[in-house]
Amino acid sequence: MRITELLTKETIAMDLSATSKDQVIDELVTQLNKAGKLSDEATFKEAIHSRESQSTTGIGEGIAIPHAKTDAVQSAAIAFGKSIDGVDYQSLDMQPAHLFFMIAAPAGGAQTHLDALAKLSGILMDEDVRAELLQAKNEEEVLNIINKHDDEATDEQSEEPAVASNGTASQEEGLVLAVTACPTGIAHTYMAADSLKNQAKKMGVPIKVETNGSGGIKNHLTDEEIEKASGIIVAADVHVETARFDGKNFVQVPVADGIKRPEELINMAQDTSRKPFVAKGGKQSSSTSNEKQSVSKTIYKHLMNGVSNMLPLVISGGILMAIVFLFGENSFDPKSDQYNEFAANLWAIGSESAFQLIVPILAGFIARSIADKPGFASGLVGGMLAVAGGSGFLGGIIAGFLAGYLTEGVKYAFKNLPQMFEGLKPTLIYPILSVSLTGLLMVYVINPPTSWLNNLLLDGLNNLSGSNIVLLGLVLGAMMAIDMGGPFNKAAYVFATAALTEGNAAAITAAMVGGMIPPIAIATAMLIFRRKFTKAQKGSIIPNYVMGLSFITEGAIPFAAADPLRVIPSMMVGSGIGGAIALGLGSSIQAPHGGIFVIFATDFGHVLQTLLAVVIGALVAAIMYGLLKPKLTQEQLEMVEEVE
Repeated sequence: MRITELLTKETIAMDLSATSKDQVIDELVTQLNKAGKLSDEATFKEAIHSRESQSTTGIGEGIAIPHAKTDAVQSAAIAFGKSIDGVDYQSLDMQPAHLFFMIAAPAGGAQTHLDALAKLSGILMDEDVRAELLQAKNEEEVLNIINKHDDEATDEQSEEPAVASNGTASQEEGLVLAVTACPTGIAHTYMAADSLKNQAKKMGVPIKVETNGSGGIKNHLTDEEIEKASGIIVAADVHVETARFDGKNFVQVPVADGIKRPEELINMAQDTSRKPFVAKGGKQSSSTSNEKQSVSKTIYKHLMNGVSNMLPLVISGGILMAIVFLFGENSFDPKSDQYNEFAANLWAIGSESAFQLIVPILAGFIARSIADKPGFASGLVGGMLAVAGGSGFLGGIIAGFLAGYLTEGVKYAFKNLPQMFEGLKPTLIYPILSVSLTGLLMVYVINPPTSWLNNLLLDGLNNLSGSNIVLLGLVLGAMMAIDMGGPFNKAAYVFATAALTEGNAAAITAAMVGGMIPPIAIATAMLIFRRKFTKAQKGSIIPNYVMGLSFITEGAIPFAAADPLRVIPSMMVGSGIGGAIALGLGSSIQAPHGGIFVIFATDFGHVLQTLLAVVIGALVAAIMYGLLKPKLTQEQLEMVEEVE
């Protein structure tokens, strides 16, 4: 799409009378509204001001590009205005702005529109364009200038990229990689990218820029390129996955710096004497690499992406429901004498809102992990159908993988469509086909057997009693301690959460008790067997108690990593016993997280039994670990004695 399909005579205000930033916005919004581009002038203006509150769109060099993406836009458009005297637009370079381009993008804007807007952003980085626009005397001249440089930009895009012939930049010496992103993904993202590319061209530096814009990620950086790069620049005002840059020379700045400080950033990226970046959680934690992984690791990665995004709903909804019990066991029931309106509202927020979103969000983010943004919609729909069809958590997981891989199939099937249809892919082709295929398969193929299996499992849980319920507690408790945050731990927790959303609290009770025990046991072992631990280790006694009581199993990980053959079996035994005792005594925790706090909130009849299970399990694990742990060497013992 050409820029002048969006920028027309009707959207141009040649000589603005505005003398302030707010007046500029008012005039350009009015111009767009007169041209019939807006469905709600006031809402659009509010969206423009909201974007300005995040960071100024006065990018310097005399340019301002206010923009918004909202339902208040009837059709995508660009308004242009000019002020010879200049207006204080709070620009990044603190200089007056003379050229104003207001971008109006509909909430469901086609990719072709976004590409045109991105192209405009790049064109404006050319000082010759800016000079010509300042001298333009009428609307026709403005449009001719834009058309001329639009042609040049199109020609440049069709040329062979300045990277290796295979489409990657992995063979270039002194390669610099960059990622740009802004809140709306419309203007600053692409202006920063073009600013960095233009400066790199002047400096003779090979560069590749990944843009995280409204249309998704473009020019994705591969693992091979990252490995070869001398440095990485991330110019972004929104979240960008940075764990993949672990160990590299890494420069992270606001997106505006990518526009106004490109030379400085490129020089920093080439300075290999800088301290390497250390990613939180390590490189593998959130890498979006193309590195081949085993099937099991791939499935686990996608599943955990869904689980991590559903957890805020699980925790917030569950704890709100737990708080309700403080008002009375039936305080949310209008038919009960204990009814309390505030408690009923909390229950509705937790149970009827947050909990109802858990499965759709789980499925949606699994699908997004597999197929990026195009998979999200079909994943959400699949998750909703899993809930409606009685498939529950199990159906939601299946829906997520089904939607993700179906979307990948649709993308592959339409990869060779002519360029003119490119904009229809993310807004029409992908969602219609992936949503309908996922929905039909869920209704006719997945839901019937999965619903039957889900009900079978729930009936089995509900009918457990005696030795069977104790065995369930033993297994789930032990699983929580096997890897303390790893696949076994997460599998047990997901199963327990799923059962809780269906009204069965036994599994989450065993999981929470089992998960609380390892850190508490480690701290207790250090108190009982003081002379077997160093001063540094004993410094973590209080933090481990706090984490254990808060149901943060990961507090025991440093000890498990340092001495796995003694720590892990000890913790598994203690956590298994704790889970078995809790269920054997009839404990029932009605919240999915919170540890000691929700035990007191929800376990009215069995608080002492639950605490007893935690204490006994922790003591067993602590004593077992303390007995298995070897004595300190004489040198270590002398150091302990000196301290004490």
